[in-house]
Order: sequence, then structure tokens, then C-alpha cells
Amino acid sequence: MSDPRPIGLLDSGVGGLSVLREVRRLLPAEPLCYVADQANLPYGTRPVDELRQLVERIVRFLIAQDCKLIVIACNAANAAALHYLRAQFPEIPIVGMEPAVKPAAERTRTGAIGVLTTQTTAQGALYANVLTRFANGVRVITQVCPQLVWLVEQGAPEDESAQQMVAECLAPLQAAQVDHIVLGCTHFPFLIPHMQAILGSSVSLVDPAPAVARQVRRVLEAREALNDSNSKGEARFFTSGAPEQFSRVASRLLGASVEALPLRV
Repeated sequence: MSDPRPIGLLDSGVGGLSVLREVRRLLPAEPLCYVADQANLPYGTRPVDELRQLVERIVRFLIAQDCKLIVIACNAANAAALHYLRAQFPEIPIVGMEPAVKPAAERTRTGAIGVLTTQTTAQGALYANVLTRFANGVRVITQVCPQLVWLVEQGAPEDESAQQMVAECLAPLQAAQVDHIVLGCTHFPFLIPHMQAILGSSVSLVDPAPAVARQVRRVLEAREALNDSNSKGEARFFTSGAPEQFSRVASRLLGASVEALPLRV
């Protein structure tokens, strides 16, 4: 049975577009509805209670858009609100994400891995649980880099100052001789070219977005809710910030024209 309703995705800004990109690649027929709460950016430094209120408001908006599944495409929002949201909205499947420590810990050759993330994620119970479950016997160096979020919100420029900012964030991980770096914020995959230019081929970058897209497919398959259309699904974009700014940056990051609407909830 084909279900033409959209998949909803939310983030504090443009970072969740890294997840949208993978969902679109894996499930091209699915309509998508993306919300960027840029008026409250960044999420990564906000208190848990405040974050829960912000994200709950957006989930209600996505439900009103008739979404059949919602992806929390923001590590900080997952850390603060995933279990809360699932309890509040049991009627709709909510797909979350966690820092991809497990594959990094399984593949490391040096016994040391790095995690690039934000403050809320690093201090959250979800991250602590992930480390307990998957990082036994592995040294984990956690590097909080909120400045990289702002860099991506500007469109991930490729100038010298941007490269220097990325290099400063990576320096402690290089000094610790990590051989895998987990991208623990959905903004960071857009900086992979910057990071690879600095790190070379000896360090692997672990992006959780493809695994999230696969989980979306599994959930929809189990619920017989995939869209069987042969046409490419439409994507709609909303922002609580400036639509023109979001559209410009999102178009650059996705390599396709994006036109956002103002979010009113």
C-alpha cells in the first residue's frame, strides 16, 4: 500500500539538510517537509527543558502538515528530547540519531577515536549511554565545536579563515592520534571537504546520516508506508529565521534551488 504523505525533518538550522540529502538519495519518491528553527539557533547550547519546548512545537507543526514519520535531524535535540517526544506523540514514528561511536570504536586501529559535537550533546545522558555501550577499551576524545555550526550556517565557505577555524577544532584530535572522527552534529558533514584537506587519508570521518536514512526506510517498510510513486517527491522547506538567507545557504549546500517559507507556529 502506497502512502503519499511526507516525511518530516527538523533541525535548528541547515545542518539537518545532511540527513535530508541521504533520505532523498535512498528514498527519492518520498515527499519531504523540512523545518529549520533558525530563530532559536543554536540548539547545542540551550538548556534541556527549553529545547524540549522548542522541538515539541515543531513536531506539532509537522504533524499538522500530515507527516507520516518525523526525523529529529539534530544531535542536540535528540540528546534533550527524543524519549520525551516519543512519549508525547506515540501515534507517529519518530526516528532519532546518536553519535556514531559504535562503528568508529569497532574499526579503530589506534584505539583512539574523536567525537566532534556540541555542548548539549556532549553533556547529555544519551551520549554517556552510547559511550558506555560501545566505547569499552577505546579512548574517546570529545571536542565541542559550536563555531563550526555557525560556519555551516554561513554556507560552509572555502576561504582561508574557514579552513583555519576547522583546523583549530581538529588539532586536539590530531594530537591524540585518533584514526576515526565521529561527526556528532548534523551540520558537520558539510565540512567534510575542509576536514579531509587537513587530515588526509589516515583519518576516517564517520557520518551517521546514511544510517538514519536506512532506519527511516526500515520503519516505513515495517508500517507499509513507503511511497510507491515513480515520480520524485517534492520537498518543502520552512524556517523560523529569514527565508531568503536559508534559501541561499540551503541551495549552496544541496546544489539545487531551494525556496523556504516562513515558519509560523
